[in-house]
Amino acid sequence: MSRSLADLTAVPAEPIPLSVLTGFLGSGKTTLLSKVLAVPDLRDTAVIISEFGSVALDHLLLETAVDDVFELPNGCTCCAVRQGLADSFYRLLRSRQEIVDRPPFRRIALETSGLADPGPVLYTLSADAFLEASLRLDRVVTTVDALIGLETLDQYPEATAQAAVADLLLISKTDLSPVPDELLRRLACLNAIAPIADAGEVDARAVLFGGSPKALPRPRLSATAVHAHGIYSLSVRLQQPMTRLGFAMALGGLARDRGEKLLRVKGLVEFSDRAGGPAAIHAVQHTLYPPRWLERWPGADCVSRLVFVVRDLEPDEILERFAAGDPVCMPPPAGGN
Repeated sequence: MSRSLADLTAVPAEPIPLSVLTGFLGSGKTTLLSKVLAVPDLRDTAVIISEFGSVALDHLLLETAVDDVFELPNGCTCCAVRQGLADSFYRLLRSRQEIVDRPPFRRIALETSGLADPGPVLYTLSADAFLEASLRLDRVVTTVDALIGLETLDQYPEATAQAAVADLLLISKTDLSPVPDELLRRLACLNAIAPIADAGEVDARAVLFGGSPKALPRPRLSATAVHAHGIYSLSVRLQQPMTRLGFAMALGGLARDRGEKLLRVKGLVEFSDRAGGPAAIHAVQHTLYPPRWLERWPGADCVSRLVFVVRDLEPDEILERFAAGDPVCMPPPAGGN
């Protein structure tokens, strides 16, 4: 499909929220999606399912994405564009402009393949200028099977990556098995920013949408050695404000040199050369998203902090890059989990 900016009339007046639902094979993604979309307030949601099966979704718009991959000319597979996914976004956005008999959809839900590494999926959103301007990543939700979640994390690096980049972790099948304490500890070590909840108890209206850069949950653990295929999260406080240029050079250099190891970065950062509130920072692999400026700090803790989800990247290298900000690793909170 030809996808130039001329193919579409205009970028939406406001970026359309997009939430990504991921999780390993059989972990309950489609069941959760059906539950969410049954909420009347969410009927104006467009849906993309990258692994389409015999599931009935009587919904506003339904797209299926062929899970093909376009490898960039430099051979960087961590920044591979999901061509079929990008085309599906284009078809949805084009159809939104052509709708005349009903209000246009207001949000998009993407259910990924159970074997998908979320990195290229998230990268696809930023690899195209039109998609980057038209869509806003709201949150990444990952389902984890209470019955076999531990074994899956042990055996499959895709499952580990799915858990590590989540903004919300949902434990499924808790009606069949209690959640093992070891599974909760493993997830807490893998992901320092995501709340962990029971998929059967959460409010369906608040599962996929409603994410905000204003909320950066308190980390559970700093870097911890676990069986995680080299993936871990590192929480860092910047004790001194950095200039915007200094911060851009630090994070940009890390993304340029180690992007294949940088699964995700989120944070709230105050700069010494800009008055007002902090910036919400978001990066995926080699891609740095534009900062989103907040009018004020969302809570009493007004110290800049960053959470890195990385694969086989030494903490010292991250700390050295941000030396101008006097970085320190955040310790685990009292009480553990």
